[in-house]
Amino acid sequence: MYRIALLCTAMCCGAALAQQEQAASTLSDQTDVAVTAYNNGLALVRDTRKLSLPEGEFDLQFMDVAQQIRPETVSLQSASAPGSVGILEQNYEYDLISPSKLMEKYVGKTVWLENFHNDINLDRVEAELLSVNEGAVYKVGDEIFLGHPGNVVLPEIPENLIAKPSLIWKLSNSQTDQTLEVTYLTNGVSWKADYVVTLAKDDTSLDVAGWVTMNNQSGATYTNAKLKLVAGDVNVVQQQPERLARGRQLAMMEVVADMPQEESFAEYHLYTMPRRTTIKQNQSKQLALLNGTGVTCEKKYEYRGQEYFYSQQIPPTGEEHVGVFLKFENEEANALGIPLPAGVMRIYQEDSEGMLQFAGEDNIKHTPKDETVTLRMGDAFDVIGERVQTDFKVFGGNVHESAYEISIRNHKEQDIVVDIVEPMPGDWEIVTASQDHEKKDARTAIFHVSVPKDGEAKVTYRVRVRF
Repeated sequence: MYRIALLCTAMCCGAALAQQEQAASTLSDQTDVAVTAYNNGLALVRDTRKLSLPEGEFDLQFMDVAQQIRPETVSLQSASAPGSVGILEQNYEYDLISPSKLMEKYVGKTVWLENFHNDINLDRVEAELLSVNEGAVYKVGDEIFLGHPGNVVLPEIPENLIAKPSLIWKLSNSQTDQTLEVTYLTNGVSWKADYVVTLAKDDTSLDVAGWVTMNNQSGATYTNAKLKLVAGDVNVVQQQPERLARGRQLAMMEVVADMPQEESFAEYHLYTMPRRTTIKQNQSKQLALLNGTGVTCEKKYEYRGQEYFYSQQIPPTGEEHVGVFLKFENEEANALGIPLPAGVMRIYQEDSEGMLQFAGEDNIKHTPKDETVTLRMGDAFDVIGERVQTDFKVFGGNVHESAYEISIRNHKEQDIVVDIVEPMPGDWEIVTASQDHEKKDARTAIFHVSVPKDGEAKVTYRVRVRF
């Protein structure tokens, strides 16, 4: 890599605007910033700046905007004197200064090489930069040189390179002192919900703490920003894949902060953070979202069949571990009743020494209040299911009849109830069964089986299915 010595003054940074009346604005003019982040990696930025502007027509270079800005979404208005500023033309400049860009712009032009003859004296040689493809190629006099031991000196910054991403407007203005509000959408600001669920030892209640995990790769820092989050699936016209970074995994944290204010917004839910925060570029940040204590819950055990069991002969399944689920109602009467944004719920439970241990995790979808949350924790180590098809017949047409014996063995130290969930295809009828079943819907039969501690329970049934 080459060290580029630039012989220019601060005026060169605005070379593209040098021949006309101009003004520039940086973050030093900013008086307020607000960010509204969406689930899909999109954010709405409201950047308010106070500055002194010339009257009449001029160019304004509005610097320090997000590198992943969507320029077609930009809006500018005067907050102090509405109607006093008009936009005649808008440009987004993002061809940023870099050593490689500078070298590319000077191909075919004259540069100077310092320390060309030795590494001590600052000798300077005039050279023509012929190419930068796979390395720099110079012509000095009648000779061609590949590389050199010193510095490349350029006379100035090319007009079409800038130091920072900038919006450049041609404005018509009738008032000198202005407070401008610039609004735009940018990619690269993602957020998701993470939940820490602490399950009581008796499995009948839990505490839940919700956190927002934010990740900012938009190319800008938002200092002391007012932050809002929109939970819901906002439709966005897809242009190209967005580069989203995974946030860091959430650590166990106790919620002590004030909770955000939640409200309905359009067909979504809006969460306003209670205090301002700084969202740095390339930063992952966690913020408190919600808290619920003493939420009544129920642990469920489930042994599930498959639809294809009823259309063919199947061999014995052998020993299978039974699935474990945690269910609770998202109701105000159950210490919650808060719209839950989609995210990961991680479950922890105390061991015999009172230390919290990880017990499983599951994704939840956007969950409105007064709905049921069901989390799959994993498979029970001490609860085994086994299925044997004891008979299979095919009658005329598409009528099949199957008979099953299902064994559930419980090696735990307490009695449990296991739901045997049978997904029935077609038009089905249970002809005989060793115990009653629940017809949950047109395609599902459930046997609720009580299994004693260190014991076994069996269910037998025969079903006729018309496909």
